[in-house]
Amino acid sequence: MVDFTLTDEQKNLRELAHDFAEKEIRPVAWELDKESTFPRAIIDKAFEVGLMNTHVEEQYGGPGLSYLDGCIIEEELSWGCSGVQTSLGCNGLASAPVFLGGSEEVKKEFGQSLTQDGTLASFCLTEPGAGSDVSGMRTKAVKKGDKYVLNGSKCFITNGSHADWFTVYAKTDLDAGHRGISAFLVRKDDTVIVDKKEDKMGQRASNTATITFNDTEVDAKYLIGEENKGFKLAMMTLDRTRPGVAAMATGIARAAMEFAIDYSKERVQFGVPIAMHQAIQFMIADMATEIEASRLLTWQSAVLLDQGKRNTLQSSHAKRFAADTAMKVTTDAVQVYGGYGFIKEYPVEKLMRDAKIMQLYEGTAQIQRLVIARETLLPRRVEEPASV
Repeated sequence: MVDFTLTDEQKNLRELAHDFAEKEIRPVAWELDKESTFPRAIIDKAFEVGLMNTHVEEQYGGPGLSYLDGCIIEEELSWGCSGVQTSLGCNGLASAPVFLGGSEEVKKEFGQSLTQDGTLASFCLTEPGAGSDVSGMRTKAVKKGDKYVLNGSKCFITNGSHADWFTVYAKTDLDAGHRGISAFLVRKDDTVIVDKKEDKMGQRASNTATITFNDTEVDAKYLIGEENKGFKLAMMTLDRTRPGVAAMATGIARAAMEFAIDYSKERVQFGVPIAMHQAIQFMIADMATEIEASRLLTWQSAVLLDQGKRNTLQSSHAKRFAADTAMKVTTDAVQVYGGYGFIKEYPVEKLMRDAKIMQLYEGTAQIQRLVIARETLLPRRVEEPASV
């Protein structure tokens, strides 16, 4: 049976997240964007009310919420500001591989750090020469006794300037391509260098930095999973986080549509509000349909995970479609505003800038299409387990 009805608990979660977005995020979102200010105060408040580390299981100190629960929260917070939500949600991306492959000892230590101490963590996969082509990474890890020594740089690292922990992917077999990648949990105190903060077009409230490891020593117990199995761990992680990215894109698009609707009812041309003109009505109608479709794809990809099923195809569908929808809807929202939409005084230009990154991070729109093509041409049953 297919049922799209949210439980009372999920409705309460949505209300909590929406109220937080409306009262804590929206009032400062445009100022944070203008100044490119890291939202530390908002992060602290979100931690206090339980809107962070949502998927950390109870045995490790978290609330153990479902992936669908997480998507509901992420859409609402991104309705407030997706840059702020990116900062709030980064712990989920960084922690997923740890809880998938780490030892019990490390899971407990890391989980307590996140859920009790309020620390931040970053996910370090991308490099200047290795974005979509992960196998091209040059960061290496050499085992020496009971430690690994890491050398290399990672770029576009969310929360990189503020993180206390880093989930780092490095080559442990330089000649094995993606089969020679391993994952490590690295403390900031382990001589991790923050090189620079990026000055971005959008999501400017989110910190993005370049991170360097220069003879960084990591205890062997912080190897996540098996040596040379890091690529599979990264792909399993992205299957789990792409529904959340799709939810964020849906939140951006919804915010843009709401602003466009309100403006179209106020702006008068040819003697009537522009909402009365069919050209505007059709744009709003397309926005509404595509946002609904984005949400349904997002929820489907999340529910499959909650059922313990493999969601690679569905998460790529959701991420690709929702990201493209966010870009289209925000662009059309600017069009509804006309020349005013191009002015920073009005809200939709920020949303258009914020939307672009949704087509880029955690797998570009083109990479999603490659995944969709592969999964469609060589289909596997959705009943396959979500872990291997």
